[in-house]
Amino acid sequence: MELSMNVGFGQLVDLINRLPACQIAKIKNEFSDSDIASKAKAEILDFQRFILEGPVMSEEQYSNFKEQRKQFSLWRIH
Repeated sequence: MELSMNVGFGQLVDLINRLPACQIAKIKNEFSDSDIASKAKAEILDFQRFILEGPVMSEEQYSNFKEQRKQFSLWRIH
């Protein structure tokens, strides 16, 4: 049997704060600093991969972009 709940971060913190101190300590001990650091590193690597695999402008597209930006700048001044 599987139970799935959608609990917001604030709600989760509130629920944890309602627990007795010994249970809060158990929760705190469950998550080691190294586990948190490795998960954060994995998330950063995922984001870096997303950025690196994103679309890239060709030289022609970049040249067009610079020209359009220059034209918009001139248009705003006048």
